[in-house]
Amino acid sequence: MDYLQCFSQCSEVDMSKLLRSEEMTLVQIFLSQEASYNCIRELGELGAVQFSDLNEGVNAFSRNYVSEIRRSEEMERRLRFFAAEIEREKLPVPADYNVPAAPNPKDLIDLEATLEQLEGETRQINANQEALLRNFYELKELKHVLNSASTFFQVGAAIQQEGLKERLTPKFDEEAGGNMSRHLSFLCGVINRSKIPVFERVLWRASRGKALLRHMEIEEALKDPATEEEIPKSTFIVYFQGEQLKMRVKKICEGLGATTYPCKEDWEERRQTEAEVDKRLEELTSILNETKNHRFRMLNTVVSSINSWIIQVRKVKAIWYTMNKFKKTETGLLHAEGWCPKIQLNEVDRALKRGAQAAGSEVAPILNTVTTRRTPPTYHRTNKLTKGYQAIIDAYGVASYQEINPAIFTIITFPFLFGIMFGDIGHGLVMFLAGLYLVLKEGYFTKRLKSYEEIFLMMFHGRYIIMMNGMFAVYAGFLYNDIFSLSLNVFGFSWTPTNFTHYEKNSSHYINPESMYGMDPYPKGYEYSGNPYFFGIDPFWNLAENKLTFINSYKMKLAVILGLIQMTFGLVLSLQNFKFKGKTLDIYCTFVPQMIFLQSLIGYLCFMIFFKWFACGPRTTQPSLLICLINMFLQFGSPIEEDMTLYSNQMYIQSALVVIAVICVPWMLGAKPLIEHMYPRIQQASYQQFDNEGEEEEEEEEHHSMVDVMVHQGIETIEFTLGCISNTASYLRLWALSLAHAELSEVLWSMVMQAGLGMDINPYVNPIAVVITFSFWAVLTVAILIVMEGLSAFLHALRLHWVEFQNKFYKGEGHLFAPFSFERVLNGQDEE
Repeated sequence: MDYLQCFSQCSEVDMSKLLRSEEMTLVQIFLSQEASYNCIRELGELGAVQFSDLNEGVNAFSRNYVSEIRRSEEMERRLRFFAAEIEREKLPVPADYNVPAAPNPKDLIDLEATLEQLEGETRQINANQEALLRNFYELKELKHVLNSASTFFQVGAAIQQEGLKERLTPKFDEEAGGNMSRHLSFLCGVINRSKIPVFERVLWRASRGKALLRHMEIEEALKDPATEEEIPKSTFIVYFQGEQLKMRVKKICEGLGATTYPCKEDWEERRQTEAEVDKRLEELTSILNETKNHRFRMLNTVVSSINSWIIQVRKVKAIWYTMNKFKKTETGLLHAEGWCPKIQLNEVDRALKRGAQAAGSEVAPILNTVTTRRTPPTYHRTNKLTKGYQAIIDAYGVASYQEINPAIFTIITFPFLFGIMFGDIGHGLVMFLAGLYLVLKEGYFTKRLKSYEEIFLMMFHGRYIIMMNGMFAVYAGFLYNDIFSLSLNVFGFSWTPTNFTHYEKNSSHYINPESMYGMDPYPKGYEYSGNPYFFGIDPFWNLAENKLTFINSYKMKLAVILGLIQMTFGLVLSLQNFKFKGKTLDIYCTFVPQMIFLQSLIGYLCFMIFFKWFACGPRTTQPSLLICLINMFLQFGSPIEEDMTLYSNQMYIQSALVVIAVICVPWMLGAKPLIEHMYPRIQQASYQQFDNEGEEEEEEEEHHSMVDVMVHQGIETIEFTLGCISNTASYLRLWALSLAHAELSEVLWSMVMQAGLGMDINPYVNPIAVVITFSFWAVLTVAILIVMEGLSAFLHALRLHWVEFQNKFYKGEGHLFAPFSFERVLNGQDEE
């Protein structure tokens, strides 16, 4: 199964590789020109080398393989031509899931010749077919003109009978150039139906009202021979007198795209012409069918191979583009340079040797590693499960080289925080099943990705995230004991009311479920058994009138505790970064004061939360923890009021914590700049970084003055000290969204589902009403509570990771490793 294979891949891919990026090395490759194509083809299949452009200053048209790229582009143009022809014929293209290898140079020449020949034949067939179609539709138009002639000539006879000819003759003499002939001429043809009004106006003005137009619509759909689009047309006849006016009418017809046809007045002659037209139409129909069949057979041969050809040509073009980045040495070899993971150096070497052997080259390829101070690219190996979470991190910023990668922790923390905000067994189960379906069917959907819309593609690529989010939402739902706003009684009640004076009983002497009760845990043994509920929240709280107060307090404190844990973990990861880079000064001047400052304030707040849970009973003083924290600063050194006291010597401990927190501020601000100013060697070691410009080791180090370091430390100090409070407050979104989700779910249940179930119309209507109510409730639940609330929880979880968690240790100033890979080329990840 696909999802089982995915989880097994997690063991194949060392998860420690996600903690830090792969170790990279700069390699130099020297290839003979006859073996270069085959060697780069092998490297493209391997996808392990990111080549650098050694010809950045060279014009694109002056590089070594411009002619080969043009040939590849010409083949792409021909394939696009075939694709357009296939789409025009609406031929089904069989899905070919086998990715062919890039052709060798000999096969490439054969492929180019095949495409050129097929294109020539197809264009010749298209030209012949277009000519035949043009002739065919011209004969069709002539036939319609002949069929319309009888009606037109009846109009002409009416003109003769009404004496219009005699009345128009004197007016026509001048236009006829002195010709006194009294014969009335005519011109027949076919014109686009939309141009008839324009035709009438132009004829009237050009002839000064001395030409008469009659037209008739053609019911049969005629097509354009080139595009085969249907064009509505009409036949027409124009009566006029004189040669000069005849020339004007012809020019007007030509200008408006009308086609004129010869038509005899004699009915017998027209009948003979129509018989000849019918005979020619039969012949043309037969020839057109044979031509279409021949074209269909030729395109069928193309259809079976076009996908394979497109892949091969794209691979070939990518090879030539990559080889254009290489330099020619004085000895005639090609010099390439790029980054490669150290672990794959042997694979690269074997691929180069295979390529040279396939080309029959006597010159063996040379692979050298180079020591450099350029910043290597960042490369994290991922699988189907980890790829989505890595994309979330990369959207914030690509990890710097060998920096701790938050993705490995995000795999757990992201769905966990999502579940805390979205906690509901029912909603989480629906989301989990939706993600699981996409995972189980990923093979089916992967083969058809190009046919889906962008929204579905986004969901499909995040299928494992959806599944994990749903799984943790179910877990949080069990913690909250919440399923579609209802509670589950799995482990019984820890609340057993014995003093019924607190409760309202119905006529059966049972607790009225419609009543609300104030749950009072004192004295023990009456209402509260003293034994905590086994897992999650006791379902009896669902009947308590102080339910919201209790749940709010519980979730708010839980949000603060989770926030402290994640922020503390972020600082611990910064310690690992400092250790890895050998920045001992940053450990003592940044990490230590930051950790002490955080624990002195937020850590003490969490301590008070746990102390209040364990030490304060239901009848003891319940001081406000938020007021206690504020009074630490506002009433520094003053005695603490009795109702705000949690434990003995509280004033001294809180005062000491405030002093320690205040001391940490100048410690973070000035210790590092002062030490670096006094000991320059420490500054040089602290700021030793990779050179982004790509120069060699002898380039001088950038000098950082004490003022620069002070400004930098000041910014970080202000950001961290203020962030301790603001970030902790930001984690309260865990409580806020969880509360909003639960209340909205409860409102939807009570106002829709419960109202529908309570309807009692008659035994026949009630089942229909229940079905309609359930359908309406289900649609609203999916649309609002799962889709919209799920998207909101996703975005808030994203914010907590990007801002509150990652800013404690993550710089994200690197650039991704983008190797030359045919897989990336075919997926459109590489821009050529």
